[in-house]
Amino acid sequence: MIKDLEIHIMKKTVLSVFIFTLSILSMQSQTRVWDMGKLNNARNEKSIEKDYVLQQAHSFLTKDIPTIVDKDKIAPSGDKHDYFSCAPYWWPDPANPTGPYIRKDGETNRAVTTPDKKNLGTLTNSVVYLSLGYYLTSDEKYATKAVENLRAWFMNPETKMNPNLNYGQTIYGHFGGKGRGAGMIETYKFVDLLEGIELLKKSTAFTKNDQQGLTNWFGEYLNWMLTSPIGKDEYKTKNNHGTAFEVQATRIALFVGKEDVARKFITEFAARRIFTQIEPDGKQPFELVRTKALGYSTFNLTHLLDMCAIAKTLDIDLYPLKSADGRSISKGLEYVSQFIGKPQSNFPYKQIVDWDEVQDKLCLQLYRADKYASAPIFKKYYINKQNGSKNDYNYIVF
Repeated sequence: MIKDLEIHIMKKTVLSVFIFTLSILSMQSQTRVWDMGKLNNARNEKSIEKDYVLQQAHSFLTKDIPTIVDKDKIAPSGDKHDYFSCAPYWWPDPANPTGPYIRKDGETNRAVTTPDKKNLGTLTNSVVYLSLGYYLTSDEKYATKAVENLRAWFMNPETKMNPNLNYGQTIYGHFGGKGRGAGMIETYKFVDLLEGIELLKKSTAFTKNDQQGLTNWFGEYLNWMLTSPIGKDEYKTKNNHGTAFEVQATRIALFVGKEDVARKFITEFAARRIFTQIEPDGKQPFELVRTKALGYSTFNLTHLLDMCAIAKTLDIDLYPLKSADGRSISKGLEYVSQFIGKPQSNFPYKQIVDWDEVQDKLCLQLYRADKYASAPIFKKYYINKQNGSKNDYNYIVF
């Protein structure tokens, strides 16, 4: 499939891109993952979650967020505009201290941390909370700040990020200093970022030039995803990384007006991801081999549900699909849900950190899944979580 998409992308001409750009200047907004019905209800309701969102939005009003060039660790290219990060689970080899690093799955080497991942997270959080602040209050000050941050990261020639991840999750002594496909998991934040941008389109702060500039940047990034060796490697990955690649590519494709690309990913998604990653008993073997098995199983299910939400906006229902031998997203959720509220010793696989935190994340996904089912079956797991999840925006947007 990736080869077909590469040919499709490369055949686009400058003229067709220009014509497309003109066609999107009307700036019609449509969220693909966030639930607009929930957001509209939140406008007129009081809740702990809403209070927290507005508190965070207000805090970002006075913050000058760092950009891609605000760092002291630069990619091997020497270009500060190149995103640069190091693989977190790779360490010096005790048997060969100056040689290539070795992998210790799930054990984070903080000594190799670079600023770009954190700074990209700050950007994403700012746009998410500011856009939600704007939508919930109709106060333009939130939108104005969000747009300012977007321009700095994607449009200002002096501070914008190059539209590639050629140096994402580099590993000392490997790949000649280049990045690898796994680095693309760090831009999964773009899914929520694009949802926030959709809310900003209704503001006076967001201009036609902003729409065109962001469309151009994400169009180039999508092209890199589909045609670069690093992007192709990530697409071939069989675990959560491959799932995340397809969700990102699909969401970006819809943002830049390439619905045909998005539909191709969606129509092949069940056979390529759901039925190959979830066993008939609900286990996800590619995630269970990890040292944070419950965490990565939940992580992958989150991506699968994100694709379900995106597909729904194109009138395609992925959630109820089952293979002949019973593989499905709901079966995957059933398997992991049995460990909620249980001691870690009941889990037959490794989860070396964050047992309680992962269960909270899983409860959110069970809440999301019940919205796709004909009748809720997971309510007992999340009913006490739904009210009072004070530390995020999820129960407002899902």
